[in-house]
Amino acid sequence: MTPGGAPVARFAPDRATYVQSHVTLAVLAMPAAMILLWLTGTPHVWTGAVGALAAVAARGWYLMSEELGHVWEMSGDTLHGPAERHVALADLAKVRRIGSAVQLVTRAGDKHLIKFQPEPAAVVARIEAARPASGAG
Repeated sequence: MTPGGAPVARFAPDRATYVQSHVTLAVLAMPAAMILLWLTGTPHVWTGAVGALAAVAARGWYLMSEELGHVWEMSGDTLHGPAERHVALADLAKVRRIGSAVQLVTRAGDKHLIKFQPEPAAVVARIEAARPASGAG
């Protein structure tokens, strides 16, 4: 957070959205793993589903506390994110929804994600509304 500005908006990740995203990933990964094993001639195709579910669950459990700590705040004309990321609203070329995340693309080509938002369309609208008129595009 920069000195001199209280946050106008706070975009914190949502635990339920995080879990739902991992459930969706598991639902997609399980049949994909089974198909891959079937194509390679493995006799126990069902192990692909078990392995994919275990991998997604382990990843989700391991990264949950870190991912849920990645909060973005908007104050004045800047978005402030984790790891000292700062994105000026005037520097944004695109703001778009990707699943439960909001992607920020700067004019220089830098990309940032505001992940696991329960209402990503509302986050996009909030950021777009705060952008300077000359910066929209």
